[in-house]
Amino acid sequence: MKIPSIELGNISRFRAEQMGAAMLFVILFHVALDRGDPFYGLRRCGNVGVDIFLFLSGVGLWFAWTKTPSVSHFYRRRLIRILPTWLICSTAFYLPDYLGAQRFSKNVVDLLGDITINWDFWLHDELTFWYVPAIMLLYLIAPWYMRLIRRYPTYRWLPLLMVVWCVMVQWVLPIHAVVGHLEIFWSRVPIFFIGINMGEMVRSRRQLPPDAVWLLLITFLMTFGTCLYLEQVRHGLFPLFVERMLYIPFTVCSVLVMNRIFRRTPEWVNRSFRMVGMLSLEAYLIHIHFVLVYVQPMGFGYWGTFAATVAITLPAAWVLQKVTSFALKLCTQK
Repeated sequence: MKIPSIELGNISRFRAEQMGAAMLFVILFHVALDRGDPFYGLRRCGNVGVDIFLFLSGVGLWFAWTKTPSVSHFYRRRLIRILPTWLICSTAFYLPDYLGAQRFSKNVVDLLGDITINWDFWLHDELTFWYVPAIMLLYLIAPWYMRLIRRYPTYRWLPLLMVVWCVMVQWVLPIHAVVGHLEIFWSRVPIFFIGINMGEMVRSRRQLPPDAVWLLLITFLMTFGTCLYLEQVRHGLFPLFVERMLYIPFTVCSVLVMNRIFRRTPEWVNRSFRMVGMLSLEAYLIHIHFVLVYVQPMGFGYWGTFAATVAITLPAAWVLQKVTSFALKLCTQK
């Protein structure tokens, strides 16, 4: 049987489906499960969904940049996509907390900082919605990085230095004391810029030869197997950033493996994953603190809780997306 080439253009073709799969991985990761459960390690591997988001975001940004290489246009498009949805959800979460328990926002300044940029994440590693302020900062940097690598292609190697920085943050004590609390952010930075680096290969529909499939499978099995073992057997006994370095090749291989799967799945399956992918931002913001926190205590079990969370989150995410789009349309008309 002839093995087909690895078509990198499929990363773009199935981008929405893969975003949907990543969102479901993240929800699986967030549903609580007993440490001794045989599925515990696999559930913890769902954390790679965040890295898949970042990688695919980087690829997508390269497409957008090559089409319109304008910093102001780039920022405007990113802000329109993220900021209104973010402000609605952050206000809905932080304002009631400030008026009640004040677990997160201690005063008005703190409240405004949390609502706008979740500044307690940057100051104290408060992980509520941490992904959104993290991606907003990466978006601020991205156009300057893309300008740099177009002019000086050698700087595409910078993600290697970002990996070195992760090691420094973990084990160089003066650095760790200052920015070590942001490890969850630093260890995700390399995969985002690797996504940008791969953007041109995806855009030009580059192909890898058929014999690369075996290297892909070996890398996937080694990284996935190691992450699974670490989480199932040695969870809590190693710095998490070490596993997140494994996530870098694990993410790229997972995306390429999913491409081959989505090429063969029925259209209704792809359509379902696409729908989740198109709602991924809204679903991410809604599912933990507005849905899962209420579903989890109901005792549905792991899979029942996951199914109920998805069933509630997706319609709510769809409504949020429509409301935000309608509000933006009204503002632009004025």
